[in-house]
Amino acid sequence: MTGRARLRSRASALAVSALFCGALLSPSDAAAQSRQQQKREKGTSETAETRAGGSESAGWYSLRITRGDSGVIVTHFWSSGRSMRAEAVLSGVLIQQIVSGEWYYVIDGVRGTGIAVRRSAAALQFDRSHPRVRPFGNEAADLIARGAEVVREEQVGGRKATVHRLTDAQGRHEIWVTADQAALPVRIDSTDRNSGAHIVTDYVDWLSAVQAPASFFEPDPRVQLERIEYDEYMQRASRERLGPAPVLFGDLLHGPIER
Repeated sequence: MTGRARLRSRASALAVSALFCGALLSPSDAAAQSRQQQKREKGTSETAETRAGGSESAGWYSLRITRGDSGVIVTHFWSSGRSMRAEAVLSGVLIQQIVSGEWYYVIDGVRGTGIAVRRSAAALQFDRSHPRVRPFGNEAADLIARGAEVVREEQVGGRKATVHRLTDAQGRHEIWVTADQAALPVRIDSTDRNSGAHIVTDYVDWLSAVQAPASFFEPDPRVQLERIEYDEYMQRASRERLGPAPVLFGDLLHGPIER
């Protein structure tokens, strides 16, 4: 593969990752996040809990539709406590991202292969301190931590929502959040300043108190997994591709980001 082809492949991967993640992290943001991962403290605080989402529930389900220049991605999310399962089809391949206990799994559901990365001490400490905080759908908390301000209130799908906006070096982001304790994201509208890429994400379904057995948050035992310790992953991920897709929910692997 030529250098130019590698760059095109890298750009395509970043675009797909942005779609899967819901568009709040631009490629430059993702790089900044990677640099900060080794600087996190192992302790947690009330502020960290607020940033990770104000709602506490044993189980959640949501369907998210993300549209952008690179196409459309539909992602299903389930959680139980701090365990999470996310599934989406990328380029015809079912990609599963599962977080359970000490491990973060990225699995190719078609080929039955994947990686299991041991989660950081900071991530595990946060789980112990905040066992019922929702592990996904926390884009609003992250945007607010970055300095987003309330610009208006609207009715979305029959529910009152508060709109937060952040304009910074990365671009312009708006997020619609339910005006209740759950603080559920309803829509995200994001434009990258450098590339001009425009991504819109809609959470079209939210269900609480969803019951799922613990086995649902474990990989199929037939999947061939490469197990990687956290420090090894951090060293290798900067120079090679690991697994069928990137780790897309970094806070669940590395711990909450301190901004």
